[in-house]
Amino acid sequence: MNSRKALSETRRTFPATKVHYQQPSRILIVDVTAPSWTNSCSVLSEALENTLCLACGLAGPCRVPLLSLFVVQNQQECLLPFTQVKENFARIQACISELRSLPREGCFPQGGNGVVQAVQDGLQQFKQYSRHTAAGGSTNSSVEITIFTSQPSKQMVKQLEKKLKDVDLVSLRRIQVIEVLKRDFLEPEDVEQCIPAEEPSSSDIAVLGMDIDVQTIEDNVISLEMLFKTWLHDYGTEREHLHLLLPTGGFSHAAAPKTTLMCLKCDLQERLLDPALLSGMVDGTVRAADLNSPCQMAAWPSTGLYKLRVVKALKSEGVCESVLYGLPFIIKPTSCWQLDWDELEINQHSFHALCHSLLKRKWMLLAKREPQNTSPSWNVMVHSYYIIVPSDSASLLVKAVATRELLLPSTFPALLTEHPERVYAPVESALNSLEVEVAYNPLHLKSNLYKYLKSVLYKPLHRQQAQPRDQRLERHQPKQHQSRAKATVAPLLMAPSPVQGFRPAAVGRDSCERSLLPKEYDEFLQ
Repeated sequence: MNSRKALSETRRTFPATKVHYQQPSRILIVDVTAPSWTNSCSVLSEALENTLCLACGLAGPCRVPLLSLFVVQNQQECLLPFTQVKENFARIQACISELRSLPREGCFPQGGNGVVQAVQDGLQQFKQYSRHTAAGGSTNSSVEITIFTSQPSKQMVKQLEKKLKDVDLVSLRRIQVIEVLKRDFLEPEDVEQCIPAEEPSSSDIAVLGMDIDVQTIEDNVISLEMLFKTWLHDYGTEREHLHLLLPTGGFSHAAAPKTTLMCLKCDLQERLLDPALLSGMVDGTVRAADLNSPCQMAAWPSTGLYKLRVVKALKSEGVCESVLYGLPFIIKPTSCWQLDWDELEINQHSFHALCHSLLKRKWMLLAKREPQNTSPSWNVMVHSYYIIVPSDSASLLVKAVATRELLLPSTFPALLTEHPERVYAPVESALNSLEVEVAYNPLHLKSNLYKYLKSVLYKPLHRQQAQPRDQRLERHQPKQHQSRAKATVAPLLMAPSPVQGFRPAAVGRDSCERSLLPKEYDEFLQ
């Protein structure tokens, strides 16, 4: 766990961005020199492609705005210079195919400095890209680096600490070192950590004024996919998303005025992606997730500060699920960096105390959404209400609940106490034939959504003559007297503005790189 001093220094390192929902750019570094690359290649490629098709297909601001992909072989190589993810799925797909085609185990010697050099090259490329797009009005002030390797993570962190001492890290928000292991090589205590989860377990190491997040994960598609999906969450930490207002009379000393409200500062997190936001799933007449609706909250993008005032407590068994509607959201204590440490600590302890008390009492909370903007008194305000449900973790679930105006009349006839045996027996037999699961796990079900999105998003690149397999493999063999700078970071003097976007030129990696640059820079990519 990081010390308070180290984390506070880190928080001061990253100023608030102008656009509060702006996501960091991403640099992905894949170490293919590791012994288990043969096993990891296909699963990593599939998990990455699945996540990026979601990122490309979701409506609204892009959740992964820029992506760059490096591979570390006998030397580091940039397969994909910084590319806008939206509208460029075909180009990204071509580069993932290139990643799949890399030679497998035993083709490259393990090098200690290749990953570190790729980090330096990626940061340099981000600095170049930012400098040449700033003139067009685009600002992307931070970047996160994710490193996939099968080398020991502690050894990797030591190399990063040693080599990055003199590197400008102002724009670097975080480095993730993902140690990918086969289940056979996991220690018993590690197996539980590597089971697919919403948020893979990790440990933070404070170094160089920023965080290095070290994680161990199993090399299967679901585990890697869930890790990549963390990119889709809102990473804005410059302010809290939600104020949960409670009367102090029930949580403080009796002398406190009844009108005083206790405020818990929270963040909202999506539990599910809204299917209505996905490409091709909304027709031209339907608007997905109207963020201005008084009956709609949105965790992405975070459009403003929500205030929920608790008006009643409800017995858990007294809430009918038929009156709950809309997508659920997770409420967590805020991690807003602008709050001082004492306030963050008190807020977190208060939130945990609330979760514990609600579980103990078996209560839910009924909350009323306060208006975000003050309006003239003659305007009629429509109020929405929410049910807040506790869990055995340090989080709460919030769902919209129906009001009188929305409720339709329904009849619920009583069950018959006796049933004819000729009817009862077949039903019992049918139920007995079903497989019974202890709990529902959505990871066990697939809807073919990834295949559908890929078919919708696929736009063929310009055709080029197919290369024989031996020629394609030859490109990955070591070249004599080749400058490292030429193989990794090319100057981006003519990078197109974000308004124009990147236009794919050809399927091969060489064409992916050249599409960013004028012809006079071809020598950097030879």
